Parts: sequence; C-alpha cells; structure tokens
Amino acid sequence: MEDDPLRMMRAARFASQLEFDVDENTLSAIRSMSERIKIISQERITDELMKILASPRPSVGLMVLHETGLLAHIFPEVEALAGVDLVRVGQREYKHKDVFRHTLQVVDNVAAMSDNVWLRFATLMHDIAKPRTKKFVEGTGWTFHGHEEVGARWQDKIFRRLKLPLEHLPYVQTLVRLHQRPMKLVDDGVTDSAIRRLAVHAGDAIEDLFMLCRADVTTKNPRLAEKYVHNYVIVRDKVLDVQERDHLRQFQSPVRGEEIMEIAGLPASRTIGYLKFMLEEAILEGVIANEHTVAREYLLSHLQEWLANADAATFSRRGSV
Repeated sequence: MEDDPLRMMRAARFASQLEFDVDENTLSAIRSMSERIKIISQERITDELMKILASPRPSVGLMVLHETGLLAHIFPEVEALAGVDLVRVGQREYKHKDVFRHTLQVVDNVAAMSDNVWLRFATLMHDIAKPRTKKFVEGTGWTFHGHEEVGARWQDKIFRRLKLPLEHLPYVQTLVRLHQRPMKLVDDGVTDSAIRRLAVHAGDAIEDLFMLCRADVTTKNPRLAEKYVHNYVIVRDKVLDVQERDHLRQFQSPVRGEEIMEIAGLPASRTIGYLKFMLEEAILEGVIANEHTVAREYLLSHLQEWLANADAATFSRRGSV
C-alpha cells in the first residue's frame, strides 16, 4: 500500500463488491497511512468511489472508508455526516440520528432497487447539507431547514472537485433538491398546482425521485414504514397522472422565446424571460391549458400589463424551492 496508496481504496471496493470483511491488521495499516491517498490523482480516486457505489451493497465499502479515515480525505462532506449531537434541557435529552449511517442504509435500499449509479450518488448526497443546516430549537429539537436546497447548490462544487461528468449534474441536483417535496404533498387538500409543480421540477427524474423517497423510509416501526410508503405511492400516482394529462414532461412554455420576442417586438432580454415565466406560471396554476393557441392568446391579452410590470418584477427559475 505504501508504494501505491490506491490499494487502500481497492480494499474497500473489493470488500463492497465481494462482501467480505477486511482483516483488522489491514484496516490498521490503512488507518496509519490514510493521508497518503492525497498523492493519488482525483480521477483514480473517483473511479474507485464510483465502483464502490456500483457494488451490490455500497455501505460495506463506504464504511471501510469511514473507519480507516480515508473518507475524511476523499469526501469530507460525507464524513461530516457521521456522529450524533446530544443536548439536555432539564430532564429531557434531545439527539438526532446518525445521518451517515442513515445515508448508508438509504443507499443500500436504492441499490436493491436500481443499478443506476447516478441515482445511488444522488442518494449519497440527499442529506449532505444536514451538518451545515443543523440547529437546535428548544421545545422542538434538532432541525435541518433548507438542507435540500443547500445540498443541491453544493453539487456543482462537488462534481468539479471530484471530476465527475457534468452531464449528470442537473439530475443529481434535481433529486437532492426535491427529495422531501413528495411528503409535503400527502394531504388530500393539496392543490393541483403543487402536484403540477413537482411534476415539472422533477421531469424525467420523477420515477427515480420516488424510488429515493421510498428508500429513505428507514424507520424500524413497520406500521409507520407501511404508512409512509403508501403515502408516497398516492403522491406518485397523482404526479404521474397530472404529468401525462397536462403534457408536463420536459415542460416549458408552448409559446417559445423567439415567438415571444416577435410578439413583444423586443430582443432577447430579461423582459422576454419574464413574459415566458408568467405564461408558465399560468399553466402550472391551472389558469390555462398547456396548449400553444391558448397560451398565445393569454400572452396577447396580458402583454401590456406584464410589460409594465417586467422591470420591477423578481422571479425564480423552476427547480428552486
């Protein structure tokens, strides 16, 4: 291992692929030399990491990386998930689950359902920002508000550092950003607009999103687990129905940017983006159908009003939370 430190990662990879235990003497040797992994090129490290994720039970190799100290060097954001904080308030103790061990279980759950290594990577990333967003609120306990959005924003930096192919970045960002959204849509009173927005934001990743959501159910209470999975199935069916019925897969305004420029008599600009955004919002809210003729007429009827508001308007791109 001293002459080729990558062998340390290969030990973790072979353990994950073949599901065997690494000898304690070997683990001890890796711990003592773990820092030497830094002399290996990022491409070779990432290749071994992705092979671990592609194995039957990725948790085996990831746990070896964690226990030997390698993970702290090659993927500090994942290493930071490990551990539990405890706060005592009076006679009561508040602690949260070990996010690292939870994440490994969810990755294994996904691996049992899909060979898609990018879905597995997104699963490894789904709670990545919990340490950054963790906060104790007296009377409530530990909160992780906004961790899904922060985690999604981190992915660009992580992809570039690990030298991962950027073509998979939007897919991973989508799953990380949306992995909690389906649970918020369980109630019977949820609006069609909320369902429509999830369908649009998830796009072609919708089935993988729900696979991640099902895998994220790790409670040991079988009644709760069954309830959560049942709720996800209900939301999934609603989303797929709306997605197909309203032609929302790969959704964007049926009146394209070039046509909007022609109608408004303006060049490409933020104002054109605002007009397109307002059309898309009308469709997502169910005000108009996702059809070209209807959308064009709606644009013409609101053109002067929207142009007057365009300079002062602020609007967010699809996919933001």
